[in-house]
Amino acid sequence: MNKVRGSAAEAVADIPDGASLAVGGFGLSGVPAALIDAVHAHGTTGLEVVSNNCGVDGRGLGVLLAAGRIARVTGSYVGENKEFARQYLNGELEVELTPQGTLAERLRAGGAGIPAFYTPAGVGTQVAQGGLPWRYADDGTVAVASPPKETREFAGRPYVLEHGITTDFALVRAWRGDRHGNLVFRHAAANFNPLAAMAGRVTVAEVEELVEPGTLRPSDIHLPGIYVQRVVALTAAQAADKPIEKRTVRP
Repeated sequence: MNKVRGSAAEAVADIPDGASLAVGGFGLSGVPAALIDAVHAHGTTGLEVVSNNCGVDGRGLGVLLAAGRIARVTGSYVGENKEFARQYLNGELEVELTPQGTLAERLRAGGAGIPAFYTPAGVGTQVAQGGLPWRYADDGTVAVASPPKETREFAGRPYVLEHGITTDFALVRAWRGDRHGNLVFRHAAANFNPLAAMAGRVTVAEVEELVEPGTLRPSDIHLPGIYVQRVVALTAAQAADKPIEKRTVRP
């Protein structure tokens, strides 16, 4: 039951080239930066990433993206990364854009063993009808487009079929965690982290504070340890490294 690993490098050492990764975080909030850096240092490439966004230039998943380690992204927001836009438009990166709530439910459903579900989000758009450019060719034409999805009416209202997501690995960040893998997320970091953790067949959690089993009250635990296979305790410096994506100050 002791799921603690000695380092982030040890925890991600068996992630192979071409693996699929569900990664927590929203913008730069709750991003498992230490684990991402360890994957980068290990040299893993050809990754298929599922995450709300792909970090920003030089931070979060942007580190792997800039190094050319990501082959495909399933996400819902990509507007803060110029390198992402460049790779996508030049045909170097395959991108599946999906509504944000749909992405969240696809991760949750996959983790709960639900293969598919119907949602009204995207009905009447290319999300349902197909034709969204997943990958561009060198000449700017669409090389790979999204396929049409099944639609069905319930109580007179149309819905589109979406599939649950499971991935080979998941990387998440938590505020507190114990050696059994029980996790507590703090404030905005409770974004896509619990959902990504559920979707991974092997989930690795970096925690800002590692505590002994029994310290966390059951009612305080956001994600039970059954979803987590590996835990990495961050150093004080790593735990304090929380960059702000956009800082606005008074004149």
